[in-house]
Amino acid sequence: MQLYNKLSAKERAELIDKAGKDRLTISFYQYHQIKNPQILRDKLFLEWNALDVLGRIYVSFEGINAQLSVPSENFYALKDQLDSISFLKDIRLNVAVEQDNKSFLKLKVKVRNKIVADGLNDETFDVTNKGVHLNAKEFNEMLANPDTVCVDMRNHYESEIGHFDGAVTPDVDTFRDSLDIIEEDLKDNKENKNLLMYCTGGIRCEKASAYYKHKGFKNVFQLEGGIIEYTRQVKEENIENKFIGKNFVFDHRRAEKITDDVISNCHQCGKPCDTHTNCANEACHLLFIQCDECSEKMENTCSTDCQEIIQLPYEKQKELRKGKGNSNKIFKKGRSEVLKYKN
Repeated sequence: MQLYNKLSAKERAELIDKAGKDRLTISFYQYHQIKNPQILRDKLFLEWNALDVLGRIYVSFEGINAQLSVPSENFYALKDQLDSISFLKDIRLNVAVEQDNKSFLKLKVKVRNKIVADGLNDETFDVTNKGVHLNAKEFNEMLANPDTVCVDMRNHYESEIGHFDGAVTPDVDTFRDSLDIIEEDLKDNKENKNLLMYCTGGIRCEKASAYYKHKGFKNVFQLEGGIIEYTRQVKEENIENKFIGKNFVFDHRRAEKITDDVISNCHQCGKPCDTHTNCANEACHLLFIQCDECSEKMENTCSTDCQEIIQLPYEKQKELRKGKGNSNKIFKKGRSEVLKYKN
């Protein structure tokens, strides 16, 4: 019985090309008390592997957080499978604005302590006592209210390429960092201001809204379904779009274009650009914004040092990485001193 992915990303990409089938990129989450996450994890892997589902899914005692892709022809089979699980029945599925058959190349279903790394002690507050959910039309109306403070609950590398007009965009690297900053900035307005929050798909705001209500905020609101669902409603219902730029996503696409506005710049030359890349030096793997010209000139690296390293034989590169930890765990996001035009 296969319970783990056995194919490399390259092998999976070749199979996707050979199949020639369109795939849908989907995300969803649900907070729910799960007694045995491992049992659910194994069940999901077996059933989703059979449906050719790929993606990154976290299961914990507090619920599930999933970003995945599935062949279009298997969408309703996936929906039926989710509906067979009581707490996932009729769950809202956020379908990506822009589709890419290779948004995910492996199926990874992992058991984690939490479905979002928030650094909070949930036992001190009621996570189900969340804020008021708003659809796109209601969100726009609340956004226009002068008594509203709109806060982007995402990290700096997400908001720098796209955000809602007039939103506060905390300069933070993690979701946990933003919680204290926002509370401090709004401490004198806990009762007389509307706290309006948004994130990519809604999962961070779900926890944050309960946290801020626990902290004494009286009027807490969140964008239901996040930027992904907002964009869908804007298009389908002909609602005015208040989001500017791109929506950062955590798959191989890295972003979805919401508007043609480019609100950020290349971190190396400073020209308008909103395309993220990871440094080609695997020992660095820095996430940063790089234009096409700099990408060609620097060979997809963030610095001349990294560019020199990728010219070395692969075995030599592996030697240089020894003892430096897992690059995927230590890399920074657009913060390196080698980037002249970083925010």
